[in-house]
Amino acid sequence: MTLHVLPVPDLPEFAPGDDLAGMLGDALARAGMREGDVVVITQKVVSKTEGCLAPADQRDAMIAAETARVVAARGELVIAQTHHGFVCANAGVDASNVGEGLLTLLPEDPDASARRLRAELVERLGVLALGVVITDTFGRPWREGLVDVAIGVAGMPALVDLRGTVDHTGRELDMTVMALADQVATAAGVVMGKDARLPVAVVRGLDTWSGTGTAADLVRAPADDLFRESALQSLHGRRTIRTFGAGAVPREVVAEAVAAACTAPAPHHTRPWLFVALETEPGKRGLLAAIASAWRADLEGDGTPAEVIARRLARSDDVLGRAPTLIVPFVRFDGAHGYPDAERAGAEREMFLLAGGAAIQTLLLALHDQGFASCWISSTLFCQAETRTVLGLDEGWYALGTVACGPMPEGGAVRPRPPIDASDFLRWR
Repeated sequence: MTLHVLPVPDLPEFAPGDDLAGMLGDALARAGMREGDVVVITQKVVSKTEGCLAPADQRDAMIAAETARVVAARGELVIAQTHHGFVCANAGVDASNVGEGLLTLLPEDPDASARRLRAELVERLGVLALGVVITDTFGRPWREGLVDVAIGVAGMPALVDLRGTVDHTGRELDMTVMALADQVATAAGVVMGKDARLPVAVVRGLDTWSGTGTAADLVRAPADDLFRESALQSLHGRRTIRTFGAGAVPREVVAEAVAAACTAPAPHHTRPWLFVALETEPGKRGLLAAIASAWRADLEGDGTPAEVIARRLARSDDVLGRAPTLIVPFVRFDGAHGYPDAERAGAEREMFLLAGGAAIQTLLLALHDQGFASCWISSTLFCQAETRTVLGLDEGWYALGTVACGPMPEGGAVRPRPPIDASDFLRWR
């Protein structure tokens, strides 16, 4: 296969409200359009004609408005997922190749823009097998430099699935899905320089393709995204979630989370933790019955009305009883140094409790990072003997509540996290 990439010169400056297909029609006709050609056009042109512009002094506000989720941030640079699902710098808000004092935003629906443009060009040019790709310039993880990628696709596949075919040695391919639209965008980007005023090119010579796709096909599903958040954003992204989606928590997910939890700082070079994971109904129900019995006895001793006791137990069971997996964290104090005075002896104990808290936080973060929902509930702190008995542990272990975890519910956390102003919690001296 031999590709020809033909820049389309002598195009005017584009402005909001312009008839894009009409302005491109004559120039493309001069290029001698053929069946199977792909028209590649930069996002800036589409955004300008659709009026996706904003004042330059609103840059930060526009980035925030275009951001669905912050992936990573450092200084003024924000790597964000847009509402389209694209992950790019500053949510696609850009000041290059636009009038002084203006910014361009990504088109509201680039795939729809590509479909409209293609339909109008097919009618004007009489070429039925015509592809349209709208491009933008993105960076790439772990590699320097920028490349043009497809953010809008019409009339051609975005992906070509080669799984099940064989390579030149006869080995069957089981992972290879080619991003054809991105390859076309990058090829065209070679002739569409930033300073060349060549925002349109024609890519010719692609092998005959079947089917059509969209740029949305190129967006990796969250469940398959191993690099969804930077470490810092993961800290902010973790939420307490008390409802869970359908299904189980794989044992390897729990094991990975516990291994991460055991990296928490601990006193005197100890690893004073134990995590008991309950995934069977008898195991979970046994623990919950022990918690309920101890809690009921405490509440009755406090003189709490029976209807209030029933309501509190039901609320607790609604979370812990529905969780696919319960993880009970423990800490022990065997490695504590002995002191004759109560103050230092108490400080030793508190060090181990702090280590337990750090381990629990790391456990929750590790579950979040693997795409699972979780919450920490104090429960077992108030029934130490009962918890140890039902779980078969000796008196040396001290329970630190219960972590309920399960698949992420649809939509994730329901309520947004309250805003955090560091100045409320930070003092400098």
